[in-house]
Amino acid sequence: MLHRNIKPIEGNLIQDSNNIIFDVKGIVHPPKKVVAFPRFIPDPSGNRKHKGIIYKKVYALSARFKLLEQHFSHYIVFDPVFDAELCEVPLADVKRHYEPVNRLKELRSNCELDELEADALEFMELLKDYTKVPWNALGISGSLLVKLHMADSDIDPIVYGSKNCQRVYNALAILMRDKENTIKSYSKSQLRKLFRFRVKDTKTSSKDFMKTESRKVLQGKFKGRDYFLRFIKDWSEIETEYGVICYKNVGYARIKAEIEDDSEAIFTPCSYRIRKVKVLEGKSLRIEEIASFRGRFCEQARKGEWIVAQGKVEKVIDGRQNREYFRLLLGNKPSDYMVLT
Repeated sequence: MLHRNIKPIEGNLIQDSNNIIFDVKGIVHPPKKVVAFPRFIPDPSGNRKHKGIIYKKVYALSARFKLLEQHFSHYIVFDPVFDAELCEVPLADVKRHYEPVNRLKELRSNCELDELEADALEFMELLKDYTKVPWNALGISGSLLVKLHMADSDIDPIVYGSKNCQRVYNALAILMRDKENTIKSYSKSQLRKLFRFRVKDTKTSSKDFMKTESRKVLQGKFKGRDYFLRFIKDWSEIETEYGVICYKNVGYARIKAEIEDDSEAIFTPCSYRIRKVKVLEGKSLRIEEIASFRGRFCEQARKGEWIVAQGKVEKVIDGRQNREYFRLLLGNKPSDYMVLT
């Protein structure tokens, strides 16, 4: 039986008693529950197989919610701390917890790897050799983590700890500039292909998409394979726990603002401190921050740049500092966006 004191965090996956495999979302979870959304569903029409079970991958967040509503509605709960309907899996229903660090350790000790596994390991070895980040701060997530990958699947590395993340980020920026290196930024044609995939559940124009995505470091190609890195803070750096900070939904808005601080922009969840905010649509509130639990909003803007963004407005009630403020949360709806002006 799974130990019930597991500490799930962004990038981990869990498997329930129905063999559904979920992405763990965020770093704060209710007692005895995990905020997570279904990623791989047992389905005879699927094209992935592991341990005798055929799986289908579910991509869009809207499709995941629809699936839950139709077949697993008991997992959808109203969470009073986040003031939202979320998918929360009770720890009692979790029969396996997949951790990226353990999967990478397994790849390093296995002599019989398939091509994707071998390329993923080579990618991580390159980062390790270049940055000297310890192995226990590196992991592999995504389909590779649960052995449901296909020949053309992405590589989804994880880095833990702020200092380690910054070292890897700086290294990637250098490695991408080296034309002889196997790590490449996306070409224009590759970005257009990515746009066609992303626009399905994050509406934006091709022009705006190319402007922001073309300069990102956390995504690109390694030996011709797509990769997307997630940077996660270490447990010792996480300053809150469930219920200490509460959120209240106060509507939907579109704003224009200047980025005041982008130091949290590379992490998942990511956030941006903003100033000189003008509310273009919605309630006239003093919004101080833009945040998102979705990796696609990382690196979206830099300090000093002006942006236009649209999303859910939340009142943040911070019990640590005994203060309240408003933030714009991106990623819940396809209409959410953040673009440069």
